[in-house]
Amino acid sequence: MSTFDATDKPVRRSLAGRRTRFGDLLLEGVAGAATAGALILVGLIAYKIVQGARLSVSTFGLGFLTHVGWDPVHNQFGAAVFLFGTAVTSIGALLLATPLALGVALFLTELAPSWIRGPVTALVETLAAIPSVVIGLWGILVLGPVLREHVMPFLHSTLGFIPLFGPVTTGTSVFTAIVVLTLMILPIISSISRELFLGVPSELKEAALGLGTTRWEMVRGVIFPYARGGVAAAMILGLGRAVGEAIAVSMVIGAATTGIHWNLFDAGNAIAAQLANDYSNATPGLWTSSLFYLALILLLFSLLVNLLAQMIVRRVARRQGLATR
Repeated sequence: MSTFDATDKPVRRSLAGRRTRFGDLLLEGVAGAATAGALILVGLIAYKIVQGARLSVSTFGLGFLTHVGWDPVHNQFGAAVFLFGTAVTSIGALLLATPLALGVALFLTELAPSWIRGPVTALVETLAAIPSVVIGLWGILVLGPVLREHVMPFLHSTLGFIPLFGPVTTGTSVFTAIVVLTLMILPIISSISRELFLGVPSELKEAALGLGTTRWEMVRGVIFPYARGGVAAAMILGLGRAVGEAIAVSMVIGAATTGIHWNLFDAGNAIAAQLANDYSNATPGLWTSSLFYLALILLLFSLLVNLLAQMIVRRVARRQGLATR
C-alpha cells in the first residue's frame, strides 16, 4: 500500500514494511538473475573482442582508423574504407527512411480508415521480420538490375554535376545498399513513431482543431512537437540497425577494399559486411586480429547509439511528466 508525501507524490513502502512473500522473493531473484546474466553476457562479448583485437591495436594503434587499404598479403590493414562506407550507407538510409516512416505512421494514426489500419500495420511490421538474407537476395536479383537500368541513369543525367551521382558502373553499389537498408530500418522507425503518435493526448489534438487549424497544422504544431524526442530516439535505433546490418549489405554493396569513392554508384564496403565476407577466410594472426578491431569499433558504436537513445527517451519522459503536472 502506498502513502503520499507533502507534494502528493506516492511514496512506495520498503520491503521491510510489507509482508515478505515467497512469490515476491522469487520474482526479485529471477529478475535480478536475468539482469545480471545480460550484463555478464555483454561483458564476455566485449572481453573476447578486445582480446582478439589486442594484436592489431598494438600494431596499428589509432592509425588503423584512418589507413586506407586492406592487404592481407603484406599485413597492411586499415578501417578507413569501411568506416566511410558504413557512414554513407547508414546515414543515407536514415535520410531516406525517416520521411517515409513518418508518413506511414501519420497515415496509420490520422488518415487511414479504421478498416485498413490493421492490415497495413501488420504488413509494415512483417517487413521487419523478413530475414536479411532474403532481402539481400531480392536486392541482387530484382532491386539491383532495376536501379542500374532505370534509377541510376536518371539520377546521373539530372544530378550528374554532384560527385555523389557519377557514372553508373554496376548494380552492386553503395546506392543499392542504401536502398536495401532503407527498407530494413523503415518498419523500425515507423512502428515506434506510430506508437508515439497514438500516445499524443486526444484533448490536445481536438483543442487544436477546435481553434480552426487544419489537420496538417495540427500535426505540425501538436503531434510533431509532442513526439519529436521519441522520434529522434527511433531514428537513432534505426541508425544502429543500419550500421550493424551485415548479410544484406555484403550481398549488394560490392565488397571493395581499396580506395574511397564519392560516387554512390561505385562498389563500396562497410564494417559489418567486411566481417561477414572476410572472417571465414582469415588466417590466425594480424589478419584475424584486424577483423576483431573492426568488430570492436562496431561494438562501441552500437553501445553509444543505444545509450544515446535511452538518454533521449528519459529526457522526453521527464519533460512530459513536468508538462502534465
